[in-house]
Amino acid sequence: MTQSGDSVLVIAEVGSVHDGSFGNAVKLIELAAACGADAVKFQTHIAAAETLRDAPMPPYFKGEPRFEYFERTGFSLDQWKGLKAASVQAGVEFISSPFSNAAVELLEAVGVDRYKIPSGEVTNLPMLDAIGKTGKQVLLSSGMSNWAELDAAVAAIRKYHDNIVVLQCTSEYPCPDTRVGLNVIGEMMARWKLPAGYSDHTLDNHAAFAAVALGASMVEKHLTFSRRMYGSDALNAAEPAQFADLVKGIRAVSIMRGTPVNKDDLAAFADMKQIFEKSIISTCDIPAGAVITLDMVAMKKPGNGLPAARLGDVVGSVARRNIAVDRLISEDDIQYPA
Repeated sequence: MTQSGDSVLVIAEVGSVHDGSFGNAVKLIELAAACGADAVKFQTHIAAAETLRDAPMPPYFKGEPRFEYFERTGFSLDQWKGLKAASVQAGVEFISSPFSNAAVELLEAVGVDRYKIPSGEVTNLPMLDAIGKTGKQVLLSSGMSNWAELDAAVAAIRKYHDNIVVLQCTSEYPCPDTRVGLNVIGEMMARWKLPAGYSDHTLDNHAAFAAVALGASMVEKHLTFSRRMYGSDALNAAEPAQFADLVKGIRAVSIMRGTPVNKDDLAAFADMKQIFEKSIISTCDIPAGAVITLDMVAMKKPGNGLPAARLGDVVGSVARRNIAVDRLISEDDIQYPA
């Protein structure tokens, strides 16, 4: 899909939800497209190139050793090319996160559309250098990095180009509301004069909607067939109905954000103002020449007479002619004392 105007790029993070099944990976691409995503994002792991066999497992997934997990769930070059082709067929962009220089080389052979730098690779400046050289857009996750580390990462890519989007992210699974860090989105845009996005690890869609309202140009969220699937990502991912609602909500917020309202332009409310606002009316017969006092008038609908805000002008004025009870008072009905 292509973006236009103020639209936000919605990325379905497939990650490792496919659990090494090429068929499941293709179905997840098709599911992402059906939910309205603009892009799918995978993780390109080459176990021998990125991790020692005895590397520790993350606290949120201890199903199997990391090396064995990456080796079992990885794809061949031909399979990666097949996933790129499936993405093109489904009408979504193909994005992936490399975890080694070897993975960057593989993704270049595949023809990845953009690169996502995962949180754990922000300080891997040699790999960022290799990615920067490709000239392709870089989505830089900030999940576990401080400002100094992010400054260095941005600078590493900026040696080659400025086509960077920095994503506010918190590397907690799931991420509680108190750790979302919506404030960082604006701070990122101000710091580097770059667009910012949001990578969502919460269990609902609220943070993503708020991020878009605050100016996020991209939103990424994990997608799964079911949270009961095996693996490191599924438990904290969005199921299809939630992801479809995410896209629907982001599109709506994007339209709201991109369509400013002029509060001084009241043309659309002309009829409504007459129906709902109040005018000044007479509460008794007022003879010509009488000085109008407060007990002679009141405020009632409709709003096509002298507005209620003019009450101070009407009280103390003089009736130019007889004014019948319960009638809108007009400018022609009164005159002001000299």
